[in-house]
Amino acid sequence: MSQRSWFIGVLGSVQLILLVSVGGQSAIAATESGEVGWTDTGAKPIAYVRDPQSGEFVPAPPGHVSEDPNQYKADLQCQVDDNSLAKKCLPGQMQCPPREAGEKAGTPVIWKVAPRSVSNPVWTDWSASGNGPSCLYDQKPEDILPRIAARIESDFRNLPIKPAGLTAQPSPHTLKGAETNIFADALEQQFDVTLLGQQVHIVATPVEYTYAYGDGNSLGPTPSAGGPLREEEWGQKTRTSHVYQQTGDFQISVTTTFRGTYSVNGGPNLPIPGTGQFASPPQTVSVWRSITRNYADNCIVNPQGEGCPGVPAK
Repeated sequence: MSQRSWFIGVLGSVQLILLVSVGGQSAIAATESGEVGWTDTGAKPIAYVRDPQSGEFVPAPPGHVSEDPNQYKADLQCQVDDNSLAKKCLPGQMQCPPREAGEKAGTPVIWKVAPRSVSNPVWTDWSASGNGPSCLYDQKPEDILPRIAARIESDFRNLPIKPAGLTAQPSPHTLKGAETNIFADALEQQFDVTLLGQQVHIVATPVEYTYAYGDGNSLGPTPSAGGPLREEEWGQKTRTSHVYQQTGDFQISVTTTFRGTYSVNGGPNLPIPGTGQFASPPQTVSVWRSITRNYADNCIVNPQGEGCPGVPAK
């Protein structure tokens, strides 16, 4: 069984924090001058795959088969391959000092890409990310990203995400048999949280809406949030409007589905598995009936005629 461990040494004035895999013939060797070398296979990288729908990155689960021709991982900033470091890079590499007293220094990592079909590939920088190295604060940085990925979905659902606002037109009174325009107003929201000692930036984006009209009818989930109408347009049919067939008071509500992405310590955006549903407080709509009457009197000729202004209806 392999064991993963750390070697902390000094090369000049640069502190080295190296992950190694010890088991079988794998080992790490340090000379008296502080130079560090590898034997056998060295550290095993963590592979990432691109989500086929979002195009973003997620740690590859065991046995996963992806249609993406590439695989991805986070690697040490100055690592040339699985067995060596670039000494010229070390003096100028990103410094990840402890964030708090007594805390260990972080490890600078950079994202890599390689063909998925190659079992022992040569990893290259993933330049499309547009990001430089980032810091990981953990004793096992190759473990921290999968650990965050394993809990990010439940943490996302527990964020204080503000649900959509809900509006009905006309309101609070509408008419039986007429189109009542009901629409939602949800915003993209961003959160900065600390997970397992890492700074994680989360973006929550509304993607679907489920409307409950209070009379047993519903709509959704639908990507349409609807929208407001001018007052002179009230009564027109919209994608999210509803016609009430009975009078009375009805509780309308909407549940908004949010999808999220997250980045760890400024790294690339990764998709959060699943979604989160957040319900808006219900609102009451009173449905009235309308009455139409026909009158024969001409109010100019007979101002007191039935139906004329100021004359009570019989």
